[in-house]
Amino acid sequence: MSFPDTILIHGDIRTMDPHFPRVEALAIRGGKIVALGSTLEVSGLAGPSTEIIDAKGRLVLPGFHDTHLHVQDGGQHFVVSADLSTAINPDEVASIMRDFAATHAQPWVYGGFYYSGVLGEHNLDRHVLDAAVPDRPCFIMASDGHNGCINSKAIEAVGLTRETPDPENGHFVRDASGEPTGLLYERATSWVDDRMPPFAEETWVDGVKFAQAHANRHGITSLLDASVEERHARVYQKLVREDALTARILATARVDPSESVEDALARVSRLRSENQFPMFRIHSAKFFLDGVMENRTAAMIAPYSDPQGGNAPLMFAPDQITELFKAFDAARFQIHVHAIGDLATRAALDGMEAAREANAPWPSHHHIAHIQCIDPEDIPRFAKLGVVANVQPLWARYEPSVTDSALPLVGLERGKWMYAFRSLRDAGALMTLSSDWTVSTLNPFEIIETAMTRQPPKREGNHPVFLPEQRLTLEECIEGYTINAAVAGWRADETGSLSKGKFADLIMLDRDIYSCDVYEIGDTRVLMTMLGGKIVHELSAGA
Repeated sequence: MSFPDTILIHGDIRTMDPHFPRVEALAIRGGKIVALGSTLEVSGLAGPSTEIIDAKGRLVLPGFHDTHLHVQDGGQHFVVSADLSTAINPDEVASIMRDFAATHAQPWVYGGFYYSGVLGEHNLDRHVLDAAVPDRPCFIMASDGHNGCINSKAIEAVGLTRETPDPENGHFVRDASGEPTGLLYERATSWVDDRMPPFAEETWVDGVKFAQAHANRHGITSLLDASVEERHARVYQKLVREDALTARILATARVDPSESVEDALARVSRLRSENQFPMFRIHSAKFFLDGVMENRTAAMIAPYSDPQGGNAPLMFAPDQITELFKAFDAARFQIHVHAIGDLATRAALDGMEAAREANAPWPSHHHIAHIQCIDPEDIPRFAKLGVVANVQPLWARYEPSVTDSALPLVGLERGKWMYAFRSLRDAGALMTLSSDWTVSTLNPFEIIETAMTRQPPKREGNHPVFLPEQRLTLEECIEGYTINAAVAGWRADETGSLSKGKFADLIMLDRDIYSCDVYEIGDTRVLMTMLGGKIVHELSAGA
């Protein structure tokens, strides 16, 4: 008889399995769950070397999935960059960068995670960074990944001049005389990346290790890296060979508008075929159909509503979207779309509908991520087409990116359909919750609280509710992080619920989030995270 390796007893285990929705104990052998039941029943399966974990009545859930974040790039930023997440004005940016530059003599000085909701064309340019780092090139990136800024030394180092044309789907901000200010929008940041000294590959390895440990601390056992290329694959392969991954990684390979359908499909197909491992798998193709509100690159059906007006084009032409989506769908890729404006959301749905008609329905679970704005006519199309609504609820609250950037841009009428999570869910959409880290925290409990309250945490003051009719319930949020996420990631046969035969990916919490005050959910701490029966995070006593 084979005895379990581990038995967890005296738990309040919410399995997300409808056959055994709530049990006290479970047994694990070979990394998978082999029994569920009462403490008395499961304890009787123990052998002489079985490890017994006493949950002492605490809540146990399946390990969470984050279905859209930037694992490798985000982690690497934390390894090499100054943290600008607390900076709310140019003086604070300069102070942080000045202090960070003094800590090392590297040829370039990097900063990350500044908030483009308060720092932008009106108050940030090369002069701010020149004051902090006058002697070396300096490059800072916004947390959203769509905005950046470089100093004068960096402008000189990369050869950016007034004659330099904007790259495809990118923009160099210029002053009244035509000189670059140092601000970079969209793919202009990649243009600069391509002309900087390359980072040592070990920094990217360290970035993944940082990101997965950070995720494990917050109860996340499965991650989807939301935009990868050749370098990302090499780094993940190295970690696979070293058996160094502590989270299950899915990845979506970026497709650019400059590629032909044939070239893009051949390149991404090769990446997919070369990267099929138990712990790392490329399975989908990523399309950025527009940018963000903060730099006016979100594509809307009707022009912007503020006095400046105007609009942003789609980053792919509509016929290009149709042909690419049809080709990738036919090759049985999942399609993963970035869409902020309502035109980008509609264009994604149109492309997915064309692919479905051309290739016949199959359980693709194509994703549209963000969905900041949506025309109400498009809401029922998610369920009709089997498209996943991949949402980031932390953004659905009154803060500068909404009040100062988005709402003036879209106006009051369209603003009623911003982050319309309840409407999408009620219309039958399969919904997953995610973070888009490092745009914002990956802490799922802060995100869940905001999804339920549509407010910032109480510690930040008494804020009004942003569109209270779009709130989600706790049960819907947990589903969005567990079983729905597993279905959306094509892995529901092995994760997403604590069921017999599935991996023992589970978390133990310090409180019962089903009974505590909703405004305390964000303070939840994860006491233990287990991946395949192995503990990958454990909160030390007294922490």
